[in-house]
Amino acid sequence: MCRCWRTSPRPWRRRRRSAEPPSPTLLGSSLVRVGFGGEDLRFLFSDGRDQSLSLFLPHPGQDAPVVPFERGDGWWQGWRELPDDVRAVMRSYTLRALRRDPDEIDIDFVLHTPAGPASAWAARAEPGDRVVLLGPAIADNRAIRFRPPRDTDLVVLWGDETALPALSSILESLPSGQRVRAWIEVRDTGTVQDLVTLADAEITWIGAGHSPAVVRAAQLPPAARPYVWIAGESGSVKALRRHFVQECGIDRRRVTFVGYWREGLTEEQLREREGVSE
Repeated sequence: MCRCWRTSPRPWRRRRRSAEPPSPTLLGSSLVRVGFGGEDLRFLFSDGRDQSLSLFLPHPGQDAPVVPFERGDGWWQGWRELPDDVRAVMRSYTLRALRRDPDEIDIDFVLHTPAGPASAWAARAEPGDRVVLLGPAIADNRAIRFRPPRDTDLVVLWGDETALPALSSILESLPSGQRVRAWIEVRDTGTVQDLVTLADAEITWIGAGHSPAVVRAAQLPPAARPYVWIAGESGSVKALRRHFVQECGIDRRRVTFVGYWREGLTEEQLREREGVSE
């Protein structure tokens, strides 16, 4: 098992830990849930519903992901310097569930065709496979983005398939009587699910590429203090943020937007571009 220690002095205190998955569970035609267990997960904490974390996955033929933890605090730079076909594949995901006694987590993966490295790994995952997880050691941390103000009288949600785990978890957390207007964009009807919530929620499933037109044509319920959460493909997220702020007149401080991916770019390419822009 990989040793566990703090990897960053930043406030949310990330820790790395190893985990092993049981067999995956299909949730639909393009979504699979993989559960992970391992003693190191006792150090993972989160109070969020859209908690982000990072997975390091092995390449086909590797017994475990290759991450040079022996370099101590220099492991991140060491990982970046490894050949692409050797270093572990890193992908960001939402923590779908966290359980204790025993310590376990669930992560939902979108299955693509053609499959990317993470999608392919999830489709073939078996008990005993090993991954490395980089996640929070503090329950209230900066990788939690869904934070509606206490005075919110309407929650507005939009997400594509990559945001479905977070959006589902958010809906499950909302109390009875909370008004919600939600849109979820999926590539095929096999991904549509019966989502669980106590909230007074109106949920619309949208075919891929139709979100801007459908959302713009919809009329939001009357609300004095709405809160908006948008997550998924970066281009769609930016367009919908402009719609809610400029066309609907919602205070931009009450709009949370998160780009999980960008059309035409791998996560490595996106990370590299963001690094250059910073």
